[in-house]
Amino acid sequence: MSAVLLAVAVTSLSAQQESPMPGATRAQPVGLSGRTGQVGTVNASLSTTPAPSSGGSLVTRGSVTVQGVYQGSVPTGDNTGTILPLGLDYALQLALRQNLAAVTESQTVRQADGIRIAARSGLLPNASSVVSETVEQINLRTLGVPFPGLPLAVGPFNYFDARAARVNQTVFDLVRLRDLHTASENLRATLLTARDARDLIVVAVAGSYLELVATNARIVAAKAQVDTAQAIYKQALDRLQAGLNARIDTTRTDVQLQTDQQRLRSLQADRDGEKLRLARLIGLPLGQDFSMADDFSYVPAPSLPLPEALERANRTRADLQSSEAGVRAADSALKAAHAERLPNLTLAGDWGASGLRPTVSAHGVFTVVGTLTIPLYQGGRVAGDVEQASAALRQRQAERDDMRGRVDQDVRQAYIDLSAAADQVTVARSNVGLADDTLQQSRDRFADGVADTVEVVQAQQAVAAAHDDYISAVFDHNLAKIALARAMGDAEHSLPQLLVRK
Repeated sequence: MSAVLLAVAVTSLSAQQESPMPGATRAQPVGLSGRTGQVGTVNASLSTTPAPSSGGSLVTRGSVTVQGVYQGSVPTGDNTGTILPLGLDYALQLALRQNLAAVTESQTVRQADGIRIAARSGLLPNASSVVSETVEQINLRTLGVPFPGLPLAVGPFNYFDARAARVNQTVFDLVRLRDLHTASENLRATLLTARDARDLIVVAVAGSYLELVATNARIVAAKAQVDTAQAIYKQALDRLQAGLNARIDTTRTDVQLQTDQQRLRSLQADRDGEKLRLARLIGLPLGQDFSMADDFSYVPAPSLPLPEALERANRTRADLQSSEAGVRAADSALKAAHAERLPNLTLAGDWGASGLRPTVSAHGVFTVVGTLTIPLYQGGRVAGDVEQASAALRQRQAERDDMRGRVDQDVRQAYIDLSAAADQVTVARSNVGLADDTLQQSRDRFADGVADTVEVVQAQQAVAAAHDDYISAVFDHNLAKIALARAMGDAEHSLPQLLVRK
């Protein structure tokens, strides 16, 4: 009987030691964003288009395109109920904190850091306390005890096992080491991507601010043109009443007056829409009105040799540095895949007490286990992992090389646009003077009765077009400066050196 009970005890102890112990559970992660298509881009560019006021000649026109996540923001604060004087520096400060792209990238960095911490945890000790209470009944026949006269089952009986400390430690695992290095490089790439997003936010806000400045300048010019049109209409009406010209001359000037008034109203609507879009970019309180506190006229760009600008771009462009960090991450992942063929060594141990009950027959117990795992054959899984990692590395290398070409192109194109815009400002400024002089001469000729209002109206239209061309040329030149700041990298700090206030 004692032999049977000993066999039962040994079998029970073996079952107790081999039974899997529950481990710590992990929370199921959720996606960073609940939206789909959360990507976005910002582009400040100049393109050649026909000039409506110059007989089909070509001029350069700038535009700022803001798409996706960069269009949004997190509105913060309360509406003051007053008109806020908004300077460009303050607008950039708000946007870099509250634009949705800035918020998204900061959370992406946190997520990447969490992945790195999780990868590091596989190389650090994992400790836990485990307490179990087992109630068991055993069928002796299944244990190979066929003695006649013995009961089929023993029990139920119970025992407890309390491990005050259970520790697992990886001693050597090159795969986990490489995984940690991969996660660290991915974190570095994410940080650089977040820095690049700040550059794009600067481009979006500065470009939108300049668009609003240009629209305000067009409104001022349009108001002056309305005043001029009203004066010419009154002049024509007075001459009609005096019998000095035909009614068609008066009608023609009235049509021009209404056209100028309609254009002014359209520009005011454009301004209001641009103010809404800028407020959304920088996260102003909902409904907060503001006025433009800064103005930017034409100021020649600082002289910077092209080779120096290219060298600076290759050194500071965050998107290029992010691509290089991505290549290092993929290279580390490939090394981790190759390391799957290597042995790994782990050490596990625990200490505690076990017995029938905590107060009866309890005794201290401990376990120390060292495990060396040597992979022999895994069905081709390692070769598959290596092939996938190798493909990822080649793709990231190609993207890195493409990014180098893009950086070079951006800098060279910015210099081309800056030079063309500067020439355009010079021509447009001259045209404004000529158009104003032509209009004055036309009005004088009409007052002297040697010309009709056809000449005056055409001169008015030429003045409106010349002023619009000059405003566009100044905007294009300042936009080219923004594009150059972006092309060289670190636009947040280089833009104030290029964009000078009036």
